Amino acid sequence: MKKLDIKNEICLIDGLEIHCEYVMNGKPPILLLHGFLSSTYTFHRIIPILQEHYSVIAIDFPGFGKSEKSQSFIYSYHNYAKFVKECADYFNLGQFYIAGHSMGGQIALNVVKLMPQRVKGLVLLGCSGYLKKSRKIWIYSSYLPFFDRFIYLYVNRTGVVKALKNVVYNQSLITEKHVEEFGKPLTDKNFYKGLARLLRYREGDLTSEQLQEIAIPSLLIWGEEDRVVPIHIGNKLAEDLPEARMITFKETGHLITEERPNEVCEAIISHCC
Repeated sequence: MKKLDIKNEICLIDGLEIHCEYVMNGKPPILLLHGFLSSTYTFHRIIPILQEHYSVIAIDFPGFGKSEKSQSFIYSYHNYAKFVKECADYFNLGQFYIAGHSMGGQIALNVVKLMPQRVKGLVLLGCSGYLKKSRKIWIYSSYLPFFDRFIYLYVNRTGVVKALKNVVYNQSLITEKHVEEFGKPLTDKNFYKGLARLLRYREGDLTSEQLQEIAIPSLLIWGEEDRVVPIHIGNKLAEDLPEARMITFKETGHLITEERPNEVCEAIISHCC
């Protein structure tokens, strides 16, 4: 079957201008959720492979990538989960699979908690876990004028290239295109205002007790050299999630979709069938 062109559009979802990349081909749908400081570009190597088996929808969350940097959106995981529901409704999805990378994995867990009857299967890629909510001093500071400037200085203290080197094991994979795509959102001043609101509203990650209530087939995929979310987090998630199994890849870092696109897709296809 001939591959369809991947649509790259700004869609009005729940009153927000949201950047979406999608292929609707009549196959079972899978939603892809990116992580912190990232975008749909996280999945640029796996979408062309996955579309042979699924209708694929990837979104830039409000506040990230090319989506609207709203100053009224409540940047909490629960609200992001509600937003993902709006996206599923926008694309007329009934039941669907969901895959989340890093912070996107934690949001995916919240989506399952919100509407377990609609999620057929879950894939967590280097998923964040067990983080507490922001300390009160940072929550209070987020209301201060110019606090977004402080976040700008913090985020940009290392530079895009150094940040990319931290998320991949094989650093020879880093190209000018990666630097451009991951660096582009950092030039938008409203991006940092959104991050301030995320710091303010982000609740803690789901607890072990909450995770143990998620009775849905779950696949955890990890890079063994992940320096952002170490593999012991994945091991603990695999223990807490009742129907989870975990696979790992050697010589692979946090951005596993970039370093192991074929292997990741094979694992997803095997799990979500």
